Amino acid sequence: MKQLVSILLLLALAAPLSWAGPGRSYVIGFYNLENLFDTYHDDGKNDYEYLPDGANEWTEAKYEKKLHNMAKVIRAMKDENKVWHTILGVSEIENRHVLEDLVAQPEIADANFQIVHYDGPDRRGVDVALLYRPDQFQVLESRSIPYTFDSDEIEFDMDEESQENFRTRDILMVRGLLNGEMFAFFVAHLPSRIGGKGMDLRSRGGEIMYEASCELMEEYPGIKIVAMGDMNDNPTDPSMAVYMHGKEFIEDVGPGDFFSPFVSMLHAGYGSLAYRGEWNIYDILIVNEHVAKAPAGTLRIIPIVKNKFYGRVFKKPFMVQDEGQYKDQPKRTFSNGTFINGYSDHFPTYIVVSNK
Repeated sequence: MKQLVSILLLLALAAPLSWAGPGRSYVIGFYNLENLFDTYHDDGKNDYEYLPDGANEWTEAKYEKKLHNMAKVIRAMKDENKVWHTILGVSEIENRHVLEDLVAQPEIADANFQIVHYDGPDRRGVDVALLYRPDQFQVLESRSIPYTFDSDEIEFDMDEESQENFRTRDILMVRGLLNGEMFAFFVAHLPSRIGGKGMDLRSRGGEIMYEASCELMEEYPGIKIVAMGDMNDNPTDPSMAVYMHGKEFIEDVGPGDFFSPFVSMLHAGYGSLAYRGEWNIYDILIVNEHVAKAPAGTLRIIPIVKNKFYGRVFKKPFMVQDEGQYKDQPKRTFSNGTFINGYSDHFPTYIVVSNK
């Protein structure tokens, strides 16, 4: 009898802590990996500061530490959830090679993550990508959606010549089957806020994703869509609230709208990064009506924090800077030009979908 009780206790401890019960649950997340560059020059990419003789003196030893640290965070999320991510969007990666090195790290190799990645036109040389578990998600198609200025609603600050010379990250779309249900995932890294510019550019990024989502919803009625990324905007900014039609509350989501779970979390004081001394949530996941209001027995977004919030900002003490200029902020790779063996200047975020 004691042996049976012990076995049952071990099984209980092995179950997901936040969503135990019959049915299936899947973790879908996003992580800005903060300049995951290898130590070799790629033609056409401005990666010179991430070379051994570059400004960051980016050696193989530093690169290996960076890979280990990224894998440590992904593993820590698995240890908390008791399951690996099914889908993990990433940004600020140089090429497919760094992702192959990442998924081979011993901390996460058991997840058997596969990669969807396209080389993009960003002048700094960083791309977005999708990691997925092939035993849970079957890829049917993917494409890289270029950034364009073809908008009827947005007035741009850039003149036509500047627009022609502008280069930023493409938006990745991956469509496939998750537990037999049709899903599409968008991964974005919208234009920067550097110099106080870019609200029009980020609004256009949201508009591009929304237009692509509408095309998918028309072609595949009932398709479930999750858009994620480093939006360089809060979920309350126009790119997400207006151009992605993001709503704070599920009951307000109608046809063509998206549920934006991190709005409530932002209002409650959560943050995924600090910018100019203020906490923000730029690392956003947002879902369409078919995920927010899915029928019983099908995959829908569920609350996972305090049985109230539908998103999670993942933050552990080892990921936090404990001194200096960035005290209490995400522990980044470099601080004032000095390598400090950190993780990322962003905390990862995720949601859970479940048919329980």
